[in-house]
Amino acid sequence: MNRGIAIFVAAMVALPIGPLIAAESAAPASAPPSMAASAGRLEAELVGRCGEVQRARIRNGLRQTSAFWQTQDGDAAAFEAFVRANFASDGKTLDALLDRFEHNLEQLDGHLHEVNREFRNPADLDVGPLQPYDDAFAGYDPSAHLVDDFFASKLAFTVLLNFPLTTLEERLAEGDHWTRRQWAGARLAERFAKRIPAHINQGIAQAAADSERYIAEYNIWMHHLVDSQGQRLFPAGLRLLSHWNLRDEIKAQYGDPKDGLARQHTIQRVMERIVTQEIPLVVVNNPGVDWNPGTNAVRAAPAQALDGPAKPGSESPDEVREPDTRYAMLLADFRAQRAADPYSPTAPTFIARRFDEDRQIPEARVRAMLEQVLKAPEVAETARLIAQRLGRPLEPFDIWYNGFRPRGKYTEAQLDTLVAKRYPTAAAYQKDIPRLLKLLGFSPARAQYLAGNIIVDAARGSGHAMGATMRREKARLRTRVEKSGMNYKGYNIAAHEMGHNVEQTFSLNDIDHTLLAGVPNNAFTEALAFVFQNRDLELLGLGKPDAASRALKALNDFWAAYEIAGVALLDIDVWHWMYDHPDATSAQLREATVVLARDLWNRYYAPVFVHKDVALLGIYSHMIDSFLYLPDYPLGHMIAFQIEEQMEKSGQPGREFERMATLGRVTPDQWMIHATGKPVGPEALLAATRTALARLGGAGR
Repeated sequence: MNRGIAIFVAAMVALPIGPLIAAESAAPASAPPSMAASAGRLEAELVGRCGEVQRARIRNGLRQTSAFWQTQDGDAAAFEAFVRANFASDGKTLDALLDRFEHNLEQLDGHLHEVNREFRNPADLDVGPLQPYDDAFAGYDPSAHLVDDFFASKLAFTVLLNFPLTTLEERLAEGDHWTRRQWAGARLAERFAKRIPAHINQGIAQAAADSERYIAEYNIWMHHLVDSQGQRLFPAGLRLLSHWNLRDEIKAQYGDPKDGLARQHTIQRVMERIVTQEIPLVVVNNPGVDWNPGTNAVRAAPAQALDGPAKPGSESPDEVREPDTRYAMLLADFRAQRAADPYSPTAPTFIARRFDEDRQIPEARVRAMLEQVLKAPEVAETARLIAQRLGRPLEPFDIWYNGFRPRGKYTEAQLDTLVAKRYPTAAAYQKDIPRLLKLLGFSPARAQYLAGNIIVDAARGSGHAMGATMRREKARLRTRVEKSGMNYKGYNIAAHEMGHNVEQTFSLNDIDHTLLAGVPNNAFTEALAFVFQNRDLELLGLGKPDAASRALKALNDFWAAYEIAGVALLDIDVWHWMYDHPDATSAQLREATVVLARDLWNRYYAPVFVHKDVALLGIYSHMIDSFLYLPDYPLGHMIAFQIEEQMEKSGQPGREFERMATLGRVTPDQWMIHATGKPVGPEALLAATRTALARLGGAGR
């Protein structure tokens, strides 16, 4: 996951991440009543000075500036004086203005990001116990006042006077014909499309920090899961983070014919208890108690079975369930984001901001693409093939079936041993990055260049990538490294995050305008990261792809997209429910989420899994700490398939990756057409799935 995007861009694009403030608590201040008359006089004056050809631009700049001007910014005379002094009347002056803002904002973003990263390190990295003040530092957003400051200093008004704000519809309709400088100007103006007060920005930052801390420490000690006979199902010392590690353990257990199925059933029950909040509070991140997820019974663990110190008071544990904390966190996220709604006239809900501004794909189109995958006839045929390969009817946890991946040939223990030997520390992985990049198709020179711009750290949570925001800074790769060394799960995450870091390096350091740094949306950076992650076994020297493995990979990608498409719809539906019920309690949100999860399951999954009323779609931790992020994953699978198909055609994957990563933050379809010749969509993935199914037939090979 690309946490650099999620955390930092916040204040400047007004999608920040804090204390709860009701949306009704404040409203934008109005402009002085004489502003319209001033704008009329100024239009005539500036057209007389600059020529009729500039009228449309002058009128638009005056409209934008007056729309954001408030009483505290000055009276009509101050407004007129500002406009006369700051309107760029010719192309040369306008270019100089763009260049100055681009340079200065890169420096400002970069240094504030550096502060934010350092303040967050104790929360993000495995550097020892967290202290109470570490939470405060992690929740502090040094950029929270930037929007206020830029309006107060009139710098924001300088931008709004000279560069047009654009709607998603305009960017989709006209963006293909814009120059790169026009795109840079549009992105500059976009940063000041909302005037959200600093206390609301800080409130969103605090909500994000709180939910991230809650998720980062939500571990289940697997050795302390017992069955009805009191038998332990997992080895000592195994600590799994929800949901990432729990899901990956389900995948790993396909390689264990003896105990794998029982362990998968147990993990599914753990997940369901988390979603419904029936999980006993005392078992969360506690190696001092034993828990039977089937009966929900808890007991103090015998001394000889302890993996670590028990939580205070757990020597005689009760079975009090977690008090809907999961959903209290989600409500806090919602209320913090909703407080920004009155200050966002063009995207008046967080849902609209996520789709129209972040993804730049309308929600209706995203839903249609997700449903196209969920309703595809290839689902039932793929499900039949999986059942044949397993030799049993499908279980709900088989939405995470990974037997199409080559790693099905290896047990998790074998992979863990291999990875731990190669990467005993984060530093060992860092040292190996140049070699890994050369295996991925980058030239030796580019591999060294990229490796020199990436720093690897051991993560407290599951892992994330944190990109730089100015060119002299380096990207950060974070993944979990246990005391015994990196395990396969950590390595697989590291490969994914390395993909993020390579994209981040190219899309910042090698792009023509830093105002266009990045990619169109998070789904694209996820897609580029999947390109690396999908070749993790090849990087371990465990085989190169051939025609058969490519067919299997297509099925693997399709099944993963099918799984996460339902999760993404749940994320969207839950946010709509919260907007429809803004005064809901955490208990009501829990009940609604479970109902929505089961309804989606019954609609799109029960027909192939037979089991009904399953709540597993609600397990993803992103719902709690990543603010409507989940739709980026199925989009990422679609985009990744299109990208990899193009790379395979070219025969030069490293060069193609670099070319694509420097296209910049234009619209998704424009980026994809330049990258692959076709707009974003699931068609390539579905076509490859049909070909793969035809190749494999029904034999279950």
